[in-house]
Amino acid sequence: MNDEVIAFIGLGLIGGSIARRIKREAPDTKIMAYMRTRSRLDKAREDGIVDVILDGIGKELSECDFIFLCTPVEYNAEYLSKIQPFLKPGAIVTDVGSTKTDIHEAVIRLGMESWFVGGHPMAGSEKTGYENSTDHLLENAYYIITPTAQTTKEQTNRLVHIAEIIGSIPIVLDYHEHDFVTAAISHLPHIVASSLVNLVKDSDNQQGLMKRLAAGGFKDITRIASSSPEMWEQICMTNHKNLSLILERYIASLNLILGELNKKNGSYINQLFETSRDYRNSFSEKATGPIAPEYSFTVDMADEVGAISTLSVILAAKGISIRNIGINHNREHGEGTLRIAFYDKETMDQAWKQLERYHYELISN
Repeated sequence: MNDEVIAFIGLGLIGGSIARRIKREAPDTKIMAYMRTRSRLDKAREDGIVDVILDGIGKELSECDFIFLCTPVEYNAEYLSKIQPFLKPGAIVTDVGSTKTDIHEAVIRLGMESWFVGGHPMAGSEKTGYENSTDHLLENAYYIITPTAQTTKEQTNRLVHIAEIIGSIPIVLDYHEHDFVTAAISHLPHIVASSLVNLVKDSDNQQGLMKRLAAGGFKDITRIASSSPEMWEQICMTNHKNLSLILERYIASLNLILGELNKKNGSYINQLFETSRDYRNSFSEKATGPIAPEYSFTVDMADEVGAISTLSVILAAKGISIRNIGINHNREHGEGTLRIAFYDKETMDQAWKQLERYHYELISN
């Protein structure tokens, strides 16, 4: 891959993270980039990520083996016609949009199905922009690949290969199926979270008691309401049919719950929580398939200055490497203060025994 040329139209959080990881894994890859904010491109060139800053859409793109469209979803489709005259034989155009039907329909209208392979790396952050991109943002994230009717197996495999290079897990799906699935598991939750926050805002008293007491559970399920309104407006509008269908089903389920609640049907409410609990618990908290299992546990300890440093020194003294360490801010369900992850089971077991000797209270995940 080192001899390939890749262009990015838009270099924000996702595009920047893909570019960073490609440069890390294949440093001789030539990367071009275009976006309206020149200062961010200058920074990317200073970082050694971008080799050529493009002033616009032009003949430089005729060098490219891949062109990534990484602008907001409603603009990605607009760039297709602009780049079409400069595509060399064998070039692949892809995107990173959260909805696929809109851009696939544009590709069909333009007769670009033999060039295009859709993509959706399912990772992100509340933070945006190139300055928040990292070379590991997409590690172990699903990368959905949506071929067209004319996409060859070789073209699909080339994008699969890039997804693997950046540490993601590629899954090939029909673009219609992608949009229906994401409407349920991604787009609807954003509407639910935002509407729930607004419900509390409108129902709160003058002293703001609900806001004051909103703690772990409420904050966890509404965290995504802090995402970009502009971005989510575009996502909802480009997937409105699937989202409307799922939203209607959700409203019907809420009306059913309301009816049973008014009837004081305790057995129905119990079953509601039981079935949702069992299904939720069937979700894998540990990695499966191509992702290595996560070896971790939590430590219950006092929130004191130097507590993390002390624990780290104890483990480092025995040559125990920590893969990741984080503070549990929500402890409503009895989680420990710190969650520590290790690279393998043997290291995790060694760490457990070592911390037990120092009388730490440990909780298995």
